[in-house]
Amino acid sequence: MPESDLPNDVDDAKKLSDADQAKVDAFLKRGVNSVERKPFKPLFLIFLLMAVVAAFSLLSQGIAQWAGIY
Repeated sequence: MPESDLPNDVDDAKKLSDADQAKVDAFLKRGVNSVERKPFKPLFLIFLLMAVVAAFSLLSQGIAQWAGIY
C-alpha cells in the first residue's frame, strides 16, 4: 500500500454524508450560531483587565485615604 493513498483514505473516512452535512449546515444557520461575531482579541482583554485592576486599586487607595486609614 503506497503511503500517498493513506491520507486520502483518512480524509474520505472523515467526510460527512450529504444528509449529515445538510443537518450541520442547518444547525449552524439558526439560533446563537447564526450571529456573526468579531474576532477574539486577547490583547484587548489583557489591557482591559489591567485597566480594571488599576482602577480598583486607585479606588481602594482613595477610600482608605478618605477613611483616614492610609
